[in-house]
Amino acid sequence: MPDRDQGPGPRNQRGGVRWLWLSALVLILDQASKRLIIASLTPYQEVIAVTPFFNLVHVHNTGAAFSLLADQSGWQRWFFLIVASIATGVILWLLATTRGRTLFAIGLALILGGALGNVIDRLAYGHVIDFLDFHAAGWHWPAFNLADSAITVGAGLLIWDGLWGSGATRGTAAR
Repeated sequence: MPDRDQGPGPRNQRGGVRWLWLSALVLILDQASKRLIIASLTPYQEVIAVTPFFNLVHVHNTGAAFSLLADQSGWQRWFFLIVASIATGVILWLLATTRGRTLFAIGLALILGGALGNVIDRLAYGHVIDFLDFHAAGWHWPAFNLADSAITVGAGLLIWDGLWGSGATRGTAAR
C-alpha cells in the first residue's frame, strides 16, 4: 500500500520538513517542563513522590545518556554541542530531502526537538536538567527529561521504519 505522502501536490513537495512543527512542540514542552522543575525543586535535595515507582527530582547531567562522560573535566560540554550541531544539520537535510516516509520523518523530527532541547540546556547551564526518576525495589533508572524521551521514541521509529517500514522495501534514497 503506498504511503499517503506520495503523489503530486504541495504536501509531497515539502516532504519531511512539514514535521518541523513536531520538533518545535517537543522543544517547547521540554523547556517549559525544565523551567518548572528549576522553579520548584532544589537540585539533588528535593524529591516529589508521584507514584510508588516514579518521582520528580532535579538533577544535572554534564554527560550524555546514562551520564556517559559526566566525570570528565568539562571538555564533553563542547564535544556534545559540536555533535548536536552536526546532527541538527544532517537531520534538517534528511527532512528536506525525504519524501514518502512519514514514520522516518516523524522520528527525525522527534530527535531534532529533543536534541535542541538538551543543546539549549548545555548552552544556558553547562549541563542538562533531568527530572523524571523511575525506580523499583530500591533501583533507580538514570533520571531523564522530555527531550531524552523524544530522542528515544524518535530513534525507535527510525529503527521500526528501517526494519519494517517504507525504508526497508524501497531503500533509504529520498523519493
